[in-house]
Amino acid sequence: MPSDVRNVIKKFLALPADSIGKTILVAVALCLVASMVVSAVAVSMRPLQEVNALKDKQINILQVAGVYDPSKDIVESFSIFETHIVELKTGKFTDKFEVENFDDRIAAKDPKISVALKSDPAGIGRKTKYAKIYLLRDTAGKIDKVILPIHGYGLWSTLYGYIALEENGNDIFGLQFYEHAETPGLGAEVDNPRWKALWKGKKLVDADGMLQISVSKIKPSAGKQYHIDGLAGATLTTVGVNNLVRFWMGEAGFKPFLKNLETGTI
Repeated sequence: MPSDVRNVIKKFLALPADSIGKTILVAVALCLVASMVVSAVAVSMRPLQEVNALKDKQINILQVAGVYDPSKDIVESFSIFETHIVELKTGKFTDKFEVENFDDRIAAKDPKISVALKSDPAGIGRKTKYAKIYLLRDTAGKIDKVILPIHGYGLWSTLYGYIALEENGNDIFGLQFYEHAETPGLGAEVDNPRWKALWKGKKLVDADGMLQISVSKIKPSAGKQYHIDGLAGATLTTVGVNNLVRFWMGEAGFKPFLKNLETGTI
């Protein structure tokens, strides 16, 4: 070690323990060590976090389909679903992707398989051209439930969730969000079981195939089978949910697929 460096070190060590120089050095050293430890833990925990995130999604899908049993293994319970990738434009299944590795949220950011939206009522910016959907069949092998991913902007955040439809693709069985950051006690009431129960039995389209589903605080004088009461004190979250559901159930979303489902041509 050069002598000048040794001299600097000796002078530094000779400083009082409570000197500004030593205090700053110790603080910086502690910050560096702490950041390294946090980074190492974050990297090592990432695989576990991804597994837990996947299980959380699977639980939400099981719940919205009405088949969740907390006493059973999640992976085993989830195996009852058929998983498919749908091309939104045609409403047809595609085998362009490996189902297990396909992620809708990643796909929406990929310019090769997504589009920027000119008309964007759901506030999502870009829309994937493909989406992962889930089918639940009865013991006879006929479709019993269809689970579709939905997302859109509320007041403070993008809400991510699923809507479950009956086999006809029109009657709603349930709706559930698995991720959002809406205001607790207000917009976060999208998680309230009493509000979610309002969706069951509602219809998406009328006899002419026109999209009628709506979420608002104004109760309609007619067409109640298409209406869900808005959240009290959460006007913008209500508007956001209305927009995102209508977007994904409309022509830009899953309507082509639902038409194919109705005619048996999926």
